[in-house]
Amino acid sequence: MIDKADVFIDGGYFAKVRQNLGVYKVDFAKFSDLLCGSMERLFTFYYDCPPFQSNPPTEEEKIRKAGFDRFEYSLRSYPRFQVRLGKLSRVDVQCEHCGDITTKYRQKRVDNLLTVDLTRAIWKDNISKAILVTGDSDFVPAVDEANRAQILTHVYYLRSSNTAIHDELYMACSERTEITKELLEKAAMV
Repeated sequence: MIDKADVFIDGGYFAKVRQNLGVYKVDFAKFSDLLCGSMERLFTFYYDCPPFQSNPPTEEEKIRKAGFDRFEYSLRSYPRFQVRLGKLSRVDVQCEHCGDITTKYRQKRVDNLLTVDLTRAIWKDNISKAILVTGDSDFVPAVDEANRAQILTHVYYLRSSNTAIHDELYMACSERTEITKELLEKAAMV
């Protein structure tokens, strides 16, 4: 019997990793298969948010959304890929010192979707390994649940200022591998 793995990719996190390492165009199926090694990849779950859209959307927002839609379509065309989308909310924050307004965007539901899918996979997918590409400690309870179910948890991460892995997640996972430029180049689109 071949061991099976599911891959869980935090899209926002992985975009920063690719940017930091200078490898932008990645074949996500090839990347997922590389992470699985000799194990069969059952599914890859990809989590992200479409770009923010005003009401009505600006021309720039429409262009960004069209690009995202093409990217999402390409991901969905890969075999055994599931795309889970949260929502991007806009928050205007006023500086308490100078009064300037700064616009920030926050992902909503993405962490919850990943946690639910990971927990479901532990009990339903008959996997022996859960592979995560993220740095967020919000997933520690789901990782702990996988560990209790005797499923290996392997986190792939990059240590840099904007992609640091939270110590709690690092310690909770059974296996840990830092993502390298060489790994991404093996999965680069030709």
